[in-house]
Amino acid sequence: MPPLRLALYQPDIPQNTGTMVRLSACLGVAVDIIEPAGFPVSDRAFRRAGMDYLDAVEIVRHASWRAFAADRAASGRRLVLATTRSALPYHAFSFAPGDVVLMGRESAGVPEEVHEAADVRILVPMRPGLRSLNVAVTAAMILGEALRQLDAFPGGWEASTPAGS
Repeated sequence: MPPLRLALYQPDIPQNTGTMVRLSACLGVAVDIIEPAGFPVSDRAFRRAGMDYLDAVEIVRHASWRAFAADRAASGRRLVLATTRSALPYHAFSFAPGDVVLMGRESAGVPEEVHEAADVRILVPMRPGLRSLNVAVTAAMILGEALRQLDAFPGGWEASTPAGS
């Protein structure tokens, strides 16, 4: 079972979605795509961005937010929302096995209903006056920290291994 799940709420941009699917494949993280997406999920640009990694990752498509919420509730997994509307930095949060990290739409984030459903809200701290990071970059930062905390990087990586070894 993957240590974490990455959920994408109604993604808008196929290249970002493909990048996050590729990231998840490389890190051993499962992906939930909450539809409707702003593009056909089988779209050529999405497949190009995901490259041959699409077959190396568990992807579950949910027809709607309600379908995803029901599935998550049945599994008992904690929902961790990445949002600029939080005061809790992602690196100060204690991740747990099974957490679902939820990324919002590139164009609009998530609606209030989704904010309210989150068990916790985290953010990536940024310099004042700047609006946001690319969603795929944000996902990479958060998943990296979560996997570090859980000692769950794939391939037997250990914190004591020097860089470049």
